[in-house]
Amino acid sequence: MQLPTPTGSTTARNALFVALALITIGFLVALTRALRERAAAGEQVRPTPGVSIISFIANFFDTLGIGSFATTTSMVRQWKLIADERLPGSLNVGYVIPTVLQAYIYTTTVPVDSTTLTLMIVAAVLGAWLGAGVVSSWGRRTIQVGMGLALLVFAAILVAKQPQVALLPSGGDALALSGTKLIAGLLANFVLGALMTLGVGLYAPCMILVSLLGMNPIAAFPIMMGSCAFLMPMASIRFLKTRAYEPRAILGMLLPGIPAVLIAAFVVKTLPPWGLPWLVVVVVTYTAINMLRAARRERDIASAATSAEAQPASL
Repeated sequence: MQLPTPTGSTTARNALFVALALITIGFLVALTRALRERAAAGEQVRPTPGVSIISFIANFFDTLGIGSFATTTSMVRQWKLIADERLPGSLNVGYVIPTVLQAYIYTTTVPVDSTTLTLMIVAAVLGAWLGAGVVSSWGRRTIQVGMGLALLVFAAILVAKQPQVALLPSGGDALALSGTKLIAGLLANFVLGALMTLGVGLYAPCMILVSLLGMNPIAAFPIMMGSCAFLMPMASIRFLKTRAYEPRAILGMLLPGIPAVLIAAFVVKTLPPWGLPWLVVVVVTYTAINMLRAARRERDIASAATSAEAQPASL
C-alpha cells in the first residue's frame, strides 16, 4: 500500500510513543510474572509449533489489514489448540507485542490528525477496560455464543467492503474529525474496544467506521492499530489476573508475530490479488457456525442433566 507523507504534531505523536512504550513495559512485566506463576504451578508455558505457525500467518495478514483475531480463531478451533473459554484472553494477551509493533510503524507513516488519533485511542481503551472485566468472568457457553455471533458480523462486514460488493462507502479524503463526527467516532470506537475483548478484531469494523465518517481509508491503519496497541495491554492485565488465557499458547503467539509484522510491513506491503478476503469470509463463517452449534450442544447437555436431576424429586 502506498502511504502519504506524515504531517501533524510531532510532539503529540512522540508523547503517544512514550505512553505506549511505558504501557508495553508494564504489560511485559505482568506477563512475565504471570507465566512464571503458571510454570511454577506445573503448567506448560513453552510455545507449541501449531500455535506458532498460526501466529505467523495471522500477524502477516493482520499487518496488511485482514485482521488476526478471526483468522486465528478459525485455525486454533480447527486443530483444537485453545479451549473456547480461553480464546478471548489468549488472543488479547498473545498478540499485544505484534500489535504494538504495527502501531509504531503505521503511526509514524500515516498522517492522521494527532488529536483525532489520540481521542479515538482513548475511547477504545476505555471500552476495552470495561469489556475485559465482563468477558473474563463469562462461562464457556456464553463466550461461544458471543464469539460465534461476532464472527458472523465480522464476515458480513468483510463481504460488504469488498470491491465486488461495494455496499459500504469507500470513504473520503479527511484525515481529521471534528464536531458531531468526532463524537460519533469516539462512541463507536468505545464500543469496538469493548467488543475487542470478546475476541472480535477491531480492524475491519474500524475501517468501515472511518469510511462512514468521510475519512481517508488509509487513516484506519494508525487508528485501528493504535487503538489495539493501547487497549490490548490494558485489557490483558485483567485476563492475566483471572487466568482466562491458555499459558502454553502465549509465547507461541507473541514471538512469531514479530517477524511476520516486519515482513508484511516492509517487504510485501500489499495484498496479492488472490481473493484472500473471500477465503477468510468462508473460513470465519464456518467457524462461527461451528461455535454456535457447540454452544447449542452444551445447552442441550446442561438441560438434559438438569432434567435428570429433577426427575427423582418429582416422584
